[in-house]
Amino acid sequence: MYYMGDSKFWNDKFQSRSDRPLKPERILIERIDLLCGSTVLDLACGDGRNTLFFLENGYDVTGVDFSLEGLKRLRRFASRFGERLKTVQADLSKKESLIGLGTFDNLIVCHYRLSEYQLQTLADIVRKDGILMITGFGENHTCDERISPSELIYRKDIECLGKDFELLEETEQADQRGDFVTFVFRRK
Repeated sequence: MYYMGDSKFWNDKFQSRSDRPLKPERILIERIDLLCGSTVLDLACGDGRNTLFFLENGYDVTGVDFSLEGLKRLRRFASRFGERLKTVQADLSKKESLIGLGTFDNLIVCHYRLSEYQLQTLADIVRKDGILMITGFGENHTCDERISPSELIYRKDIECLGKDFELLEETEQADQRGDFVTFVFRRK
């Protein structure tokens, strides 16, 4: 089974996790100062470790994932935030999955490689001067049975964003899980 797996893989994984959310991605904690406005769209949110972090920092968040179990866990973890959380079950591998989500001040894509088509539609989702942050295993990551080359984020993938977004920051870092890349953009 690949890292991204399918909805059954992730539903089973979320059902077997402890009853506490994981910690948010470190780079999001370090770079929260770059976010703007009051809304965040968290794509491939899983059971909400990053969504919860944004809610705790005062943002209204829409979390999108294809795992019903992940979204159920997220809603349970975030019940104290009430209407500041919206969840959407959608399969991001489908071309049309981003249609109708709305417009947001910030869009976060963590550990998911969007298609070229989807990347080209992000300007319709992020408001002018809004922030787009894409982070995940980068092209220098050593692939194995869990993470395949098709799941890595390549610099060439994001080149299509140049006409609508200004690149503010590009970082690479490594930890015990592997090699990561983060791209932060501002919507022109």
